[in-house]
Amino acid sequence: MEYNFPAMQLTLLHWLLALAPVLVILVLMLGFHWGGSKAGAVSWVAAVLLALLVFGASPKLIAYTQAKAILLSLDVLYIIWTALLLFHTADEAGAVRVIGGTLPALTSDKTVQGLLLGWLFASFLQGMGGFGVPVAVAAPLLVGLGFHPVQAVIMACIGHGWAVNFGSLATSFQTLMAVTGLPGELLAPDSALFLGISCIGCGAIVALVASGWKGLFRTLPAVLFLSAVMGAVQYWLATHHLWTLGATGAAMVGLIVGVGVARLPWYRGNPSLRAGNGHTFKETALALSGYIILVVLAFAINLIPAVNRLADSVQFTLQFPELVTAHGYTTPAEPGRSINIFGHPGAILLYSSVISYFIYKRAGLYKPGAAGRILNKMTRGAVNSSLGILAMVGMAVIMSHSGMTNLLAEGLSASFGAALYPAVAPFIGALGAFITGSNNNANVLFAVLQMRTAELLGLPVPLILGAQTAGGSLGSVMAPAKVIVGCSTVGLGDNESVVMGKILVYGLVPVAIVAIAALVL
Repeated sequence: MEYNFPAMQLTLLHWLLALAPVLVILVLMLGFHWGGSKAGAVSWVAAVLLALLVFGASPKLIAYTQAKAILLSLDVLYIIWTALLLFHTADEAGAVRVIGGTLPALTSDKTVQGLLLGWLFASFLQGMGGFGVPVAVAAPLLVGLGFHPVQAVIMACIGHGWAVNFGSLATSFQTLMAVTGLPGELLAPDSALFLGISCIGCGAIVALVASGWKGLFRTLPAVLFLSAVMGAVQYWLATHHLWTLGATGAAMVGLIVGVGVARLPWYRGNPSLRAGNGHTFKETALALSGYIILVVLAFAINLIPAVNRLADSVQFTLQFPELVTAHGYTTPAEPGRSINIFGHPGAILLYSSVISYFIYKRAGLYKPGAAGRILNKMTRGAVNSSLGILAMVGMAVIMSHSGMTNLLAEGLSASFGAALYPAVAPFIGALGAFITGSNNNANVLFAVLQMRTAELLGLPVPLILGAQTAGGSLGSVMAPAKVIVGCSTVGLGDNESVVMGKILVYGLVPVAIVAIAALVL
């Protein structure tokens, strides 16, 4: 695609105009502290106006892009709403509290307690629910064990960063596939490899914050071993078409193995000093039942051919025509995102939520009005993020179809070159997640841009996109929105800036690890 810009100054001007919608989000969220939904709406308006007035888009093109964007958004929102439904179904029954209270009873070693709750349990919560849940649940539990509130928020935020991409039934990874149009089989290996490597950094930082360098060196063998276990499990699941269970399965295995590690003599601590309320095996099994059902259903639907065919029997998609701007930038005719109504990860979450609800209800774990409270909490948690996703997906699709993303990619490829760009890619993903508060939105904003840049530079597209989504996963835990959630749950409502500064310092370490790995590979 060639724009008819007669002078270098005009080319730079148009490159900056193509960047403008992203800059709008930056300024509004970081400078004016707007939420993602409001900032997304304004950036969407900016993208529409620029596409119409500068980049040659027609009203017809804009209309078709928004139809595509709605289809892409529904694919992601199906998971967000049902993931929150499952979490609140379990939380209302006290299941999350039981799981969190059982772990500290295993050991009195403060560093190991921090790893169990701030790393393993927070990662498990990210696998199942995400969207700020790990920080909101794990941070108060850590404070209850005697950790300082600032420590607690940092540990809960950083600890689950490696699990974001394949967490929440792989919501962020589904988004990566949706916006790039590439299959999960192609994207999963590099994404899982980078995130497995970053898991070491996340665990090490939790140990360091919990007990300093002495605690880190003492528990480093356990961190390395557990990272290897979780990284290997996530890689196997992701590369065997089970990416929806990537973080969930890995964190669940990590928790089981971590319980065994905590029972080792040199990590057990003084039995008389153990904290937490011990729960019986029956109580713990009941608390985990909702998540066990999810794992069983996901495996059954993905691995049993007859069940898989039945679940995949109803698909919804739309066919879109070729779209051409006045400058000649062409998007070929193509089908939109195909949504698998009954076999979708969101459907599996819905089935698990309904079955879990009746199990918990039969066990007498709900107080009157539980169903209404569950639905109310789900709605309150999902509405703002849903509006933000709709606006930002709409903006990203407009940018892609009007040639703005391609123009940005040309500028980036000329600026960094093939030798350095792999190290830059994860930081771009982290920046997107930091701005928007979500790896979902980071992939919406920058995945196509990264893909186009990789193509222009002759770099492996799966590697660059793996670095993008790994960086976004790790960057999302540093987002102000998540920090505010964590601070509000531990009584640090007026001290977010103190926590924010420390999280930025610690949080950039795993991103740098991914950058080095991408450069080496």
